[in-house]
Amino acid sequence: MRGPTLVLLPIAAFGLSGCLAKTAFDVATAPVRVASKAVDLATTSQSEADEKRGREIRKREERLGQLERERDKLQKKCLEGVRRACDDAAAVNAEMRALMPQVPYEPEEPR
Repeated sequence: MRGPTLVLLPIAAFGLSGCLAKTAFDVATAPVRVASKAVDLATTSQSEADEKRGREIRKREERLGQLERERDKLQKKCLEGVRRACDDAAAVNAEMRALMPQVPYEPEEPR
């Protein structure tokens, strides 16, 4: 009965020393990991900023497309003689003009 216990004792001691070393390493590096995580959360990387800018531009382009379709419908009604549609089309045009400088210009590639 003592034979297996004596064989397992050195193996257990060796295994536990590894666990203790890992725990000591984790405790020693914890402040550095916490600080780096805080800095990472507090700052925005360039790729994150680019993604955010891209989303904003796509939203503006989408809104511009909606306004353009709405303006076309209103202008058609205006040509049919609906005075209210003419006023609404002018308001949509004003909103489009305000939105245009915020959408970057991308020249078309020659074919």
